[in-house]
Amino acid sequence: MNFDELHNFLEEQVNKYNRPDFIPLDPISIPHQFSKKQDIEIAGFLAATMAWGQRLTILRNANELIRRMDYAPYEFILNHGKKDLKQFENFKHRTFNGIDCVFFIATLKYIYKKHTSLEEVFNGGDAKTAITNFRNVFFSISHPQRTKKHLSNPESGSACKRMNMFLRWMVRKDSKGVDFGIWGNNNNKTLSPAQLMCPLDIHSGNVARKLGLLKRNFNDWQAVEELTNKLRKLDPKDPAKYDFALFGIGVSKSLK
Repeated sequence: MNFDELHNFLEEQVNKYNRPDFIPLDPISIPHQFSKKQDIEIAGFLAATMAWGQRLTILRNANELIRRMDYAPYEFILNHGKKDLKQFENFKHRTFNGIDCVFFIATLKYIYKKHTSLEEVFNGGDAKTAITNFRNVFFSISHPQRTKKHLSNPESGSACKRMNMFLRWMVRKDSKGVDFGIWGNNNNKTLSPAQLMCPLDIHSGNVARKLGLLKRNFNDWQAVEELTNKLRKLDPKDPAKYDFALFGIGVSKSLK
């Protein structure tokens, strides 16, 4: 495909998957249960954290976590006590276990006691800086060493697929109603859609390589930068929207 053909093809795929009927079977359905900004942030962050493995399992476990918070994540985070954490000690999603879950709840309380929104902690001039700054704050209180693996670090080369996906949810906004676009008023410190990086995993990476959007063989941060820079040539203002296309093509296995 030449440039115009590739652009048209990807735009068609974005329009095919960036639509409300995409929501129910995607982890983004978890924060879509809420309307309050902080509830959306917390539910979205926890759902994104668990977004690996079988999709139905992700949805089941993420919904279970929200249920244990009485379907009021922000209120629970702010007001829980030690006895309220007992019910999370047996929580498990793949390698994310009760130890990790209890710490995530504790450190979110620490953050929200100091900030009105996670938006204030995801700050920086680019996505890599924003994720790094958030991660530094997230682990600034005493934490289990094992839990650090559940929040990827772009400084160590990780593709940070789940955090880039979470940022897409929070920052992107269009007329389709899938992404929330609730961030963007933090004194111009929040990322703009143009600064987002395209989430990258093994499936989207394989599709991107077949389309000639990615040459690097490893799915790391360097590959994220290469892919996103190519996508910015197609849409400089909103490169992360093509996550819908790469994901959709991968799931449907429609690319010949």
